[in-house]
Amino acid sequence: MNDADEQADVVDAASFAGAPDAFQRLWTPHRMAYIQAGPQVLRDECPFCAAPDKSDEDGLIVARGETAYVLLNLFPYNSGHLLVCPFRHVATYDQATPEEVAEIGDLTQIGMRVLREVGRCDGFNLGMNQGAVAGAGVDEHLHQHIVPRWRADANFFPIIGRTKALPQLLGEVREAVSAAWP
Repeated sequence: MNDADEQADVVDAASFAGAPDAFQRLWTPHRMAYIQAGPQVLRDECPFCAAPDKSDEDGLIVARGETAYVLLNLFPYNSGHLLVCPFRHVATYDQATPEEVAEIGDLTQIGMRVLREVGRCDGFNLGMNQGAVAGAGVDEHLHQHIVPRWRADANFFPIIGRTKALPQLLGEVREAVSAAWP
């Protein structure tokens, strides 16, 4: 494929059928499998209970501890977006044991160090959405988000450029983060 062929795949969204809008389109057809499976997976079983039963590659797991583990977010805000989950199925932070809380904290610190090393990020957003009303996509299983951020990251894309960009595939990110995990 040459540059002319690649440019032929870039099409101005204004030429498509439907109501014109100001959004540009960044086509990512590889994500269709995730989009189609997403809501059904959440209805059938808890994804955070199912992940540890899979291989690390299939579960997107980068590290396992005694009471908690770390995996990539299937629907990341940024490349390297990690989730730290207890193995035990608990919904909120106040239901976690002291051992789970300690290990979630330890894994979060290690995850930040690894992402800083692997992704050279400049900062992080850390957070837990407790309950559906608070924005938790999976509100039945506690999980902490570690979202790497860069000074010049994709922040402006959704707001100004009306585009969301993820420069790496999940498998590539999982491989790099798990390889750097101490």
